Amino acid sequence: MAKITVQNTEITVLSYNDKEYISLTDMANGKQSESRAADIIKNWLRNRYTIEFLGTWEMIHNPNFNVVEFDHFRMQAGLPTFAISASEWIEKTNAIGIIVKKGRYGGTYAFKDIAFEFGTAISVTFKLYLIEEFQRLKEEETIRLDCQERTIQNQLPHPY
Repeated sequence: MAKITVQNTEITVLSYNDKEYISLTDMANGKQSESRAADIIKNWLRNRYTIEFLGTWEMIHNPNFNVVEFDHFRMQAGLPTFAISASEWIEKTNAIGIIVKKGRYGGTYAFKDIAFEFGTAISVTFKLYLIEEFQRLKEEETIRLDCQERTIQNQLPHPY
């Protein structure tokens, strides 16, 4: 687990199934509003564009995505009566781009592409800084792994 800071908001980056997920909950908590993070995420999920984006992402990356359920949600999205939680989205569509964790480090997490898109719900500026900070984190990890690899290579006995 790693942390990045975006506009004075500390955001958790979690590894899960060999993929990295960014905390939407942390991002929403950083938004200066009276709303709870869960409400901000739920309101974002109500949006027709969001459902289209999530469904398209899942169709590209998830062979087990339930397209029939997605079509149902797509038809309802944006209507005043439509509401869905991240857990419902995951359960009904077999989505893998969003995960919900319970307990310590609990909250809603999303694959980077989806988290970047959610960043727009906070603000365009926030989204751009989020992308920048995530890229900085990845560059630091690459440098650290390269250094570790070189250290290991230097410790190996030389064949003569």
